[in-house]
Amino acid sequence: MLSCTIFLKAKCCDDDEIEEAGGLKPTVTLFGGVMVIVGCIIGSGIFISPKGVHENINSVGWSLIIWVVCGVFSALGAYCYAELGTFIRSSGGDYAYVLAAFGPLMGFLRMWIECIIVRPCTITAVAMTFATYILRPFYPDCDLPFLVPQLLAAGCIILLAQINIISVKAVTWVQNVFTIAKLLALTLIIGTGIVLLVSGDPYRESFHNAFEWPEVTAGQIALAFYCGLWAYNGWNYLNFITEELINPTRNLPLAIGISCTICTVVYTFTNIAFYAGTSPEVLLESTAIAVTFANKFYGNFAFIMPILVACSCFGTVNGVMLTSSRLFYVAGRNKHMPSVLSYLNPDLGTPIPAVLFTAFLSLCYLLLSDNIYTLINYVQIVNWLAIGVATAGLIWLRKKQPVEKYPRPLQVNIIFPWLFLLGCALLVLFPMIQAPKDTLIGICIMLTGLPIYFLCVHWQGKFKFIDDLMGN
Repeated sequence: MLSCTIFLKAKCCDDDEIEEAGGLKPTVTLFGGVMVIVGCIIGSGIFISPKGVHENINSVGWSLIIWVVCGVFSALGAYCYAELGTFIRSSGGDYAYVLAAFGPLMGFLRMWIECIIVRPCTITAVAMTFATYILRPFYPDCDLPFLVPQLLAAGCIILLAQINIISVKAVTWVQNVFTIAKLLALTLIIGTGIVLLVSGDPYRESFHNAFEWPEVTAGQIALAFYCGLWAYNGWNYLNFITEELINPTRNLPLAIGISCTICTVVYTFTNIAFYAGTSPEVLLESTAIAVTFANKFYGNFAFIMPILVACSCFGTVNGVMLTSSRLFYVAGRNKHMPSVLSYLNPDLGTPIPAVLFTAFLSLCYLLLSDNIYTLINYVQIVNWLAIGVATAGLIWLRKKQPVEKYPRPLQVNIIFPWLFLLGCALLVLFPMIQAPKDTLIGICIMLTGLPIYFLCVHWQGKFKFIDDLMGN
């Protein structure tokens, strides 16, 4: 139970105490926090998910409603996480909260699926999207050369690992620059859409009878929400670097509120622009809607769109690598991963082993790049299950450590975590009904952490050769 004690004590530490302890230093400002969340959320999702949302709901108006609801739902979850992040003042996000609420086994399983599958797979998938888009202007009408996208994706991962090693300030600078670049790209699309809508027909045709109720099943509605929520993935990533956020009690909830509002508005208006500039039929046929949109309206300057999309993906890889390495760092600090992952470079102040291990796993998944999205789909249900468990942890901690004795810097109305927990339950139950095989595979992947936990954590000291291996 030592890990739980560490996390429950961490909530009481202020920034000065954390700094004196020789850990990660608070250097991320409110603006930097907003850039981390926005930069992690806005990646390849907004250029891929519009097709998935529309083909499942088959309605322009209701597709837009789903984008707004997904944004509100993500903001609701982020608001609940803000209480957890200001109460349990340790980096590690969901892992820290599940560990504090439900103990080391549950915490380890959350860390295991996130560290070993979700994070490195996400980095690999977004790096591959970066490579595909950056190469597209050079190969507009033919297939990309064999292994070139994989090599370019590997270069992207290695470069960003080096930046993450140099300093947190270098990482936040890169994050700020590329987040602003991706917002400019989407602003260009939105601005074009507004001009088209003001021009009148034929650009308004997609919105005629937009809110007629389509003939869809409950399963299709659930899949549409999955596609939309995948584009909002990253709303909880700032919680993974709480220790490095200046004045987290104030800046964490502010950054969350600002970021979720920006992303919801930008995503909704980007989809409106896509519908105005193309049509639902073209949206379903296109494999890269942003490029199709640019080719139609930007003429000789259309090449800029795949470059801007690549910049968007580059910034996302940077943000995910930053937050992922902190998850490894905290897991190493709590003896749930090899202790070397918790080592900080005394001169640079960065967890170099954790960054290198994150990059190494991501490079390994490049070998499975053809099946990377299948693997991500398998663990999506486990991801929402874990988010639901973390939210349940908030409710449980209210009972375990009542507000009267343990006041929260930020206390959300208890109705919000219950609503979000209900939403998470539905997101877990629907795939179980619709795709039981994929669900079973995802749960089995998570349960592979059980023997690792018992051999390397719970029974630590009983098997000398394992202890020696972990020590080495």
